[in-house]
Amino acid sequence: MNPSVEPIPLARLLLIFIPVLVVILIQWRWSLSARTTIYGITRMLAQLLAVGYVLVFFFETDSPLLVSMILLVMISTASWIALRPLGAQRPRLYRISLAAITIGGLPILALATQVVIDVDPWYSPRYLIPLAGMILANAMNSVSIAAERYQSEITSGHTAREARLTAMQAAMIPLVNSLMAVGLVSLPGMMTGQVLSGVSPLIAVRYQILVMCMLFGASGIATAYFLYWSSRIPQSLKKHSA
Repeated sequence: MNPSVEPIPLARLLLIFIPVLVVILIQWRWSLSARTTIYGITRMLAQLLAVGYVLVFFFETDSPLLVSMILLVMISTASWIALRPLGAQRPRLYRISLAAITIGGLPILALATQVVIDVDPWYSPRYLIPLAGMILANAMNSVSIAAERYQSEITSGHTAREARLTAMQAAMIPLVNSLMAVGLVSLPGMMTGQVLSGVSPLIAVRYQILVMCMLFGASGIATAYFLYWSSRIPQSLKKHSA
């Protein structure tokens, strides 16, 4: 089995845009605006091309300070984006979001890279940055779902405790669904990439177990932390969402 993934020629890569164009055509024929779709596709292309070149540079770096700065930027950005559904309340709750994602993400990232995988050196960007990206993105999404649901429940007149429990349950739905579906409905990206690159499926499964537990734990802890501290200021949420 070939140990490396064959590069996709650009001419063949363009063929995958055919179904994208079909969806855009459907939107146009149904008198729906395709502007957001086109913008999203364009932004996706620009961001992925840019990050490809940036990662090449980062993977070749030998500076723990630079890697630590990258992690700081990733955490700060994820914490801000997580509060997008709350609008004007974002600055008020940013410190809670930042603490939640940091506490939920960094210890689990350290456990995964320094103990389970035993990365050497500890700051190896080839491991640290992709795994941190997965952890922080999932924690960000869970906190975002919980924040929006908590605000909605508080606005509807529920107590802080009721709102916290409902928001936690809502945030956990995608996480639990992913645990239930993996291997039966979907082969996650990391496992698929390893199998395509020639790694034994049995080895790929071990890494995927690591990833699934890592994402579930980080997202759950970050969400619980955010909701706990947010539930201590319910009156502020009511006032700002009125």
